[in-house]
Amino acid sequence: MATDVVDLILADHRRFEELFRELRDRSADRAARLGELAALLVAHAEAEESEVYPALKRYKKVDNDEVDHGEEEHAEGHQALLALMEVTDPETEEWESKLEELVEALNHHVDEEERTLLNDAREQVADDRRTELGKAFAEARQALLDDDCGDLEYVRRIARATADRID
Repeated sequence: MATDVVDLILADHRRFEELFRELRDRSADRAARLGELAALLVAHAEAEESEVYPALKRYKKVDNDEVDHGEEEHAEGHQALLALMEVTDPETEEWESKLEELVEALNHHVDEEERTLLNDAREQVADDRRTELGKAFAEARQALLDDDCGDLEYVRRIARATADRID
């Protein structure tokens, strides 16, 4: 199992892509896939913000504006996730539209984060420190998953709490 924080984050990003493919499949159990996506997305974002982003801000060659922008994009993702979760019928055009809004927001964030923050982290942060951050990220992420962070009420709370980050 990977322990480097960059590898762990990238693995989650790839899982998001897999879940998006499954959510687009009308024959799939969309409710189950959405539940899995919601939990993973919230746990991932919250663990990054509590364990990874603050550490990256301490490195001189990691752009603090990019870290702040990542938090802003997490807030946008929470809003888009909530909008999708509040559509009750996954067979409607509204559901499809909200799914595509979430996919677009998340793909944009993943692309930027991989090109900026994660490349900077791989280049500027020592291997042993990335391993320490990976352990902290994985533990925080698992604690959130254990707390059912993908529950609709949890997503509503986090969307409200982070709404002021969106420009």
